[in-house]
Amino acid sequence: MSYDDVEIEDMEWNDELGAYTYPCPCGDLFQITLDDLRLGEEIARCPSCSLFITVVYNPQDFAKTEGQGGAHESRNPPIAVS
Repeated sequence: MSYDDVEIEDMEWNDELGAYTYPCPCGDLFQITLDDLRLGEEIARCPSCSLFITVVYNPQDFAKTEGQGGAHESRNPPIAVS
């Protein structure tokens, strides 16, 4: 049984870790990567303790199609330079 259910919108993107994160009661961060989300994974684990959370999200938002990135990349679209 997971520690909690957390909406992906309540998690923060961490560039350094390359993962969405959420505070763990132990003081570390629950983590889940874009690759995990694209594979349909819904469990974010804490690397410092045995707790994990269930991430609530729409897998279609993270489905990668040819020529497109997932949800995280689409928040920062490329800037056209002429």
